[in-house]
Amino acid sequence: MQFTLSRDALLKPLQLVGGVVEKRQTLPVLSNVLLEVEGSQLSLTGTDLEVEIVGRVELADGAVDGAITVPARKLIDIVRSLPDDAPITLVQNEDRVVVTSGRSRFTLSTLPASDFPNVEDDENTLDFMLPQVTMKQLVDATAFAMAQQDVRYYLNGMLLELSRGQVRTVATDGHRLAMSSKAAPGLELDERRQVIVPRKGILELNRLMGDEAEATVDVSLGANHIRARTPAFTFTSKLVDGKFPDYERVLPRGGDKEIVGDRQSLRSIFSRAAILSNEKYRGVRLLLSDNNLMVKANNPEQEEAEVNQEIDYQGPELEVGFNVTYLLDVLNVTSGEQIKIVLADANSSALLSDFDDDSSVYVVMPMRL
Repeated sequence: MQFTLSRDALLKPLQLVGGVVEKRQTLPVLSNVLLEVEGSQLSLTGTDLEVEIVGRVELADGAVDGAITVPARKLIDIVRSLPDDAPITLVQNEDRVVVTSGRSRFTLSTLPASDFPNVEDDENTLDFMLPQVTMKQLVDATAFAMAQQDVRYYLNGMLLELSRGQVRTVATDGHRLAMSSKAAPGLELDERRQVIVPRKGILELNRLMGDEAEATVDVSLGANHIRARTPAFTFTSKLVDGKFPDYERVLPRGGDKEIVGDRQSLRSIFSRAAILSNEKYRGVRLLLSDNNLMVKANNPEQEEAEVNQEIDYQGPELEVGFNVTYLLDVLNVTSGEQIKIVLADANSSALLSDFDDDSSVYVVMPMRL
């Protein structure tokens, strides 16, 4: 196997693929990246047995077909250390790979390509196409609410729900919930389909999505895997085998106290009050009165913060406690100028959304303080 490529053309797919390769692996070959040359195309593959990414690059003439695996981290560091636009030649020499560029030469150990695991194809897949921007917006709006290392393993991921003409993502860690919906005109389904994509898989997929308005991604859902394809890469992830909670039962109904306020101003007052909140529990109290929101926080050192903000609210007074980090997370991912918060009473969850766009909604459970 042999090919020559510029540094920048090799580094971009190498970094995409290297993102899934774990430093500590049970199988030595999983620390490697698979390089395959076929005709004028180089394929780079990385996997941790849960997630697999294949990057593709077009080669100039003179490439020699072949396949071999090399240490991913070392190859990325070598390519990154070379000057911009430097040509890099990679040649397989028996059980070694020699990387040369200018007056630099590196010899790397290899493992045979036949040792490298590949993900089996699912049968009976559901195929659909989405703009990459749409996929990115859906994940960005909800990923923060995914659980991390929760014993309820089905929460350590994101629910992807498909129904006729709509794609929805939902994430929850049991204390807050995020839900975002986007139109998908080409989606023709008789009944809704739900799958849970693991945390690492959804974050890697999001990293691959571009911001160009015309760029699309082809998605295939099978019984055990989700696969996403673009001209530059193929992403595959195992699905979580479990049942996601009925999120619609969590959405609070009948809230009669509606607050409308400037998103940036609310973010500022929550951040200020959080400075003196309990570092472990991060609790703050929200005290509502006509056209005013008071945010109070205190900590075990008997220190107190009290911040007031003018808001659009007419109604009875209310005092309710929340984890300030959860409120700030919502304000950081919403993009509208004004935010709407709907409350019922001191023991009910808050429903948050952009004032003029309810395609994404957020639920935050109250705290007893």
